[in-house]
Amino acid sequence: MRRAVLARRRLLATVCVAVAVLAGLRAQAAPPPARTPVVTAAHDLPAGTVLRLEDLRSSGFDPESVPSGVLGVTAVVGRTTTTPVRAGEPFTGARLVSRSLLDGYPGLVAVPVRIGDPGAVRLLRVGDRVDVLAADPRGGDGGSGATTVGSDVPVLALPRAPSGGDGLAQGALVVLAVPRAEAARLAQAAVTSFLSVVLTH
Repeated sequence: MRRAVLARRRLLATVCVAVAVLAGLRAQAAPPPARTPVVTAAHDLPAGTVLRLEDLRSSGFDPESVPSGVLGVTAVVGRTTTTPVRAGEPFTGARLVSRSLLDGYPGLVAVPVRIGDPGAVRLLRVGDRVDVLAADPRGGDGGSGATTVGSDVPVLALPRAPSGGDGLAQGALVVLAVPRAEAARLAQAAVTSFLSVVLTH
């Protein structure tokens, strides 16, 4: 009996020592690394999206991985994307139309549109004025000819093309200033037609 009790006492002592060691290790474990909240896209967003709260979410970033120039919620809501933004991607000024772009254009709004021929876009400069033409991409006898969807429109910005080329099918992005009443028509033409520009002055 004495031997049985002694054996149990030793086992109990061993268990107590093991528990004490584990508790000490947990107490000495490093706390989780700090995370910096960053405003990111809640889902994939196409170019020309006017951002709303439901398009945003807060994501935790390693402080050393936070991109320079990230914007807060108040600086993002209501702004327009100049290029597609992937889900989880932080918002910086390079992704959004600057509010200052519309200085000098009272009553106009900024609309990013993709022009079919990137070579024509390379001829443009900020401040140029263009006519925007929309043509049926099917062409041939079924086409109805080009129609003007924007007249004497100022060029606000010429965002840099993403890496991977700017083939004719992809086109090139141009940010234009148009009256708010014409913005919807131009945006509709951008997704249904092949757009081209004619430099006016």
